[in-house]
Amino acid sequence: MSIKQKRTMTEKSLAAHRKNRRKSRGPATAAGKEMTRDASLRHGFYSQDRDTALRALGEDPVDFEVLLLAARDKWQPEDGFEERLAMQLARAMWRLERADRMQESYALRQAQEVNSTRESRQHEQMMRLKMTEATLQSLAQSVAREHYVTTPADLALMKNLLPEESMKEMGDIALALFLQLQEPGERDAEGCHIDHEEMSRRALARIQEIFGLAGDTPPVPRMLMVNGQMQPVDPPPVAPPVAAPPPEPVVQEPNLSPEEWEKREPVRQLLENILTRQAELCEAQRTAIRRECLAGPSSFERAAEIAPTYPDALLIQRMRDSSFREVWRLTNLLMKIKQPSPRRGNWGNNGGSRNAPDRGTPTARPDRDPGEGSAPAHVAPTVRSARAGVAPT
Repeated sequence: MSIKQKRTMTEKSLAAHRKNRRKSRGPATAAGKEMTRDASLRHGFYSQDRDTALRALGEDPVDFEVLLLAARDKWQPEDGFEERLAMQLARAMWRLERADRMQESYALRQAQEVNSTRESRQHEQMMRLKMTEATLQSLAQSVAREHYVTTPADLALMKNLLPEESMKEMGDIALALFLQLQEPGERDAEGCHIDHEEMSRRALARIQEIFGLAGDTPPVPRMLMVNGQMQPVDPPPVAPPVAAPPPEPVVQEPNLSPEEWEKREPVRQLLENILTRQAELCEAQRTAIRRECLAGPSSFERAAEIAPTYPDALLIQRMRDSSFREVWRLTNLLMKIKQPSPRRGNWGNNGGSRNAPDRGTPTARPDRDPGEGSAPAHVAPTVRSARAGVAPT
């Protein structure tokens, strides 16, 4: 029993339906008739109307008719069997061309997606190279100072440059040189120098802040007699003091002997050369990307961009190979059918056998000397001829 309640049709409803049916004439234009013709089509795989299936797949039936006529003109089918073979050959070639169109459409879609993001991607690469170049030049200027000692700021900048693609292995080498040029002494987990006096001062200030020992005595509010009562008087507003600019940090050179400075000098020069060279490479890469952006991608880059990386690439290639093999098999079959049949011998009265020479009796060819195949006189008998008792000629 159906859960949905069916509508009961009365005589009045039936009369109304018949009256409305007489008013309807259906689609009158060619476009409307074509639309109603394909209204119930889902995929077209099992459609008996070939043209309807081709239109549903976005293909022109006229092109298929041209291909079918070309197959008929080529093989000239003489009966229904050969006509069906020609039809199957045309369908196989059509599927082969369809697979080619599918591959080309995927490649076109992939190329359009790459073209839409190429300019922004190249602009992003140039900006990153420019920022990396500026950072490397700043570090090179810092390292160029005499008696250079690695600062925490320079070390942090160098660590931030490690993920950049333009640095590669040279980034690890430069970081190792920065670590060698640090101030000798104890280091924390981040590689910074540990100053025990500074740590003591910070601990003392923290204790004074916790116990309220820091700062001056709070001021006593002023009192004024108003109507026989003492009331506090608010002090006039005081303008906030102008904050002075923070003093520049004074870099104190570590207490090192001249021999120790001399040992650090080759490391400093090597680090300066590496930073300068990497900055020049970043500028060269940025210039190359700018030229490529103006000139456009080359044919090799285009080929790499439209490489079949989509998930259905292998399936489409297999469909194309299957259609090609089917075309090859049908073509070979039609060629064998169209080949002239070999002449057959006439049937004789000798036991129903053909009038052919006896296969056991050797026959002489007219264009060949009968003694041409005989062995020369100087050839010795073989083991097989000796056992059979055949004397050499």
